[in-house]
Amino acid sequence: MTLETNKLIHRLPIIPADVLKKFHVHEPLDGRFRAAARLLQALWREDHNLPIGTYVNEDGKRSKLGSRVTEAAGNAGGNYLTPEIAQITRREIAYREIGALIDEDRLATNLLSSMPLTFNLFAPFVHKHENATATLRKLIPDFDGVAVQTLFEHSPGRGDPKFTHDYTAFDALFRYTRGDGKKGFVAIEVKYSESMREPVAKLRPRYDELSQTSELFIDPADPALRANPLQQFWREHLLAQAMLDAGHYDEGFFVVIAPKLNYHVQKAADAYRTHLREAGSNKACFIGLTLEEVIDAIRESEAAQADALHERYCNFWRVDRELESSLQQIGAPKKPITHLRENEASPESIPKARKGPVTKGKAKASKAA
Repeated sequence: MTLETNKLIHRLPIIPADVLKKFHVHEPLDGRFRAAARLLQALWREDHNLPIGTYVNEDGKRSKLGSRVTEAAGNAGGNYLTPEIAQITRREIAYREIGALIDEDRLATNLLSSMPLTFNLFAPFVHKHENATATLRKLIPDFDGVAVQTLFEHSPGRGDPKFTHDYTAFDALFRYTRGDGKKGFVAIEVKYSESMREPVAKLRPRYDELSQTSELFIDPADPALRANPLQQFWREHLLAQAMLDAGHYDEGFFVVIAPKLNYHVQKAADAYRTHLREAGSNKACFIGLTLEEVIDAIRESEAAQADALHERYCNFWRVDRELESSLQQIGAPKKPITHLRENEASPESIPKARKGPVTKGKAKASKAA
């Protein structure tokens, strides 16, 4: 097979265990996309000479894991694309909202996590609102605002019964204003290698109430909304609508971002759309975007950042190369095949061996050879 990196990859491979073990990313419970994404992160780590991290397995043993970096490398900013992104992230974490649930070790050392991906995508917008505005206008056809603030792990009120009465939060949120003075938001959930089989949140009466009053759903009581793979989208969409109903904003969008090849998330987003009514006035509009679309939109204002994002998170041709190399090694003969020279005897000219029993000593020697 000839690699054609200018063409799209429509399906990721099932990667042989020996390839995954070579890069210390053989995790038997990984699905097809997650295994490929984990390998891609390990390759990126090696490209940047970052020391391999470890984790404690189910047997209590500490093992190397290619999709992690050491604590020292993580604290130095190794999980971020640039020192500037690392610095912005540190400050955002220091000033995080009260009650925000952020696993700092995961954020620093886990290359596969969608948490550092969120910061690698949007941290540069903290100080460049004009770039955030340009990106949002390219991604959302109905967006007609000017970004004024970028927030991370944001909730309007954790535990507040006025909203979802829980700790649901958005990975990122952009606040914006319009020319007519109206205020809006773009609330974002970022997925990378998730399978949409995460633990289901405890169902609360407030969810059912909001599901009915929000007028977002064809059947507000549908059990499918309350189970995987849709329950997180449902809860976050309810939170987005509650922000509008509370009068905090005049309009808003709830956006899910995931790689186009993560079929778990893409199928979940498609299924979730089938439960939605057509978005009307003062309703939070649901939008599904691929990570690749977002990176392309970022490229118009920050080409270097977009290239770095693509190389790290979306260049699955790197995975294909490793697979191809492995397949070629399996198919190669163990000893090179040589052609007979003119002065060498042909097989037909070699006398046939005499028939007779083979001694045990000869048999052992042949097996050892």
